Amino acid sequence: MRTTLRISRAAAVFTAVGALALTGCSDDGGGKDKPDKGSGSGKQSSSVALPKLDGEKLSVAAVWTGAEQANFVKVLKEFENRTGAKVTFVPAQDPIVNFLGTKIAGGQPPDVAMIPQVGAIQQAAQKKWAKPVGPEAKAQLAKNYSKVWQDLGAVDGTQYGVYFKAANKSLIWYNAKAFENAGAAEPKTWKDFLKTAETVSASGVTPVSVGGADGWTLTDWFENIYLSQAGPEKYDQLAQHKIKWTDPSVKAALSTLAELFGKPSLIAGGADGALQTEFPASVTQTFTGGDQPKAAMVFEGDFVGVNIAQTKAKIGTDAKVFPFPAVGAESPVVTGGDAAVALKDGKGAQALLTWLASTDAAQIMAEQGGFISPNKGLDATAYPNEVQRTMAKALVAAGDSVRFDMSDQAPQSFGGTPGKGEWKTLQDFLKNPKDIAGTQAKLESDAAKAYKS
Repeated sequence: MRTTLRISRAAAVFTAVGALALTGCSDDGGGKDKPDKGSGSGKQSSSVALPKLDGEKLSVAAVWTGAEQANFVKVLKEFENRTGAKVTFVPAQDPIVNFLGTKIAGGQPPDVAMIPQVGAIQQAAQKKWAKPVGPEAKAQLAKNYSKVWQDLGAVDGTQYGVYFKAANKSLIWYNAKAFENAGAAEPKTWKDFLKTAETVSASGVTPVSVGGADGWTLTDWFENIYLSQAGPEKYDQLAQHKIKWTDPSVKAALSTLAELFGKPSLIAGGADGALQTEFPASVTQTFTGGDQPKAAMVFEGDFVGVNIAQTKAKIGTDAKVFPFPAVGAESPVVTGGDAAVALKDGKGAQALLTWLASTDAAQIMAEQGGFISPNKGLDATAYPNEVQRTMAKALVAAGDSVRFDMSDQAPQSFGGTPGKGEWKTLQDFLKNPKDIAGTQAKLESDAAKAYKS
């Protein structure tokens, strides 16, 4: 869930997202405007050859929970059907590198781990935990993925990761009734976004829900603003720590973010409340409470639909969405991504990587909703609603014009550990958004240590 993508060629596609009438949202996170096709077993010709693995036991670790986990298990079940293997899902915790380190130290690593950060893949390779991708999986990658997605799973020219999941994380979801009562309209720029927030606030509803208890949501706020405001070149430089976090461009982005965070009345529960609100609750509190929800808007990706499904709100009528507002010339486009990495040698682990790189596996997950695949071989009709189809088409159309987020490219100690590094510093910033210089200094100090620069 925590990776960033810039899609300049496809940006225009996303500007239309807010105008789309979304279909209803099912319990598994996706609105269905066509029949459920099930797992597809026996219903179509296979796009991938898999070995027989009768009796072999495999395990897959991932940080996914709830509906996302349940949907992924359907993908694993079809792998079982086709190979005869038995696959166990192992719930993991963040930071996943620490979780995997404990498992490896105990002599019980999973066969495959779904790793949500580029930096974590690099660490796994450097620690010699990760096993290189075999020829069959490489063939699926070459057939189904743009070069950039292959490169993102490679370390020093060796392929270790198979990217299975991506997510557009540049969306603002809103309570349609709250907007209607306030007379508010969907904003296109950051300036208009703040005006809209004030309009909603004046109607008696707090405008913005922030899941500040999860530091990764705050990195996403910063990255969207920075990418739109500073532009892709500066973004790349900061992502690689070629410029410091004390750079004026960082000051500008934090100053922009402070225009929201510096007004507690615009945030549900104020800063203290936001810091006690985990991401799932930040969504559900926006879409419960009738015409008096705890907040009118919540920022995050297409996967928000999974959490909306836990409420009575219906996407397209009660819950609507618009692109993250443009701070600079263009609205940003941000994605999360999860790559499968083998941690054990053997036929079974490699077969599972091959399966996850296939169009068949992507189709099963896509049909459930709440999922977008970077697999260019997947027919967009597999997605259960028009919004997800639009997002997926734009992702594939972007080709190699992608940029992953800084927190996911960074060493995990800086960009992906609860209570430390960027996550903790941005939580402190949410509480005290006036201290921009102090925030920059702390970010730079932690980054310098993590990058060993």
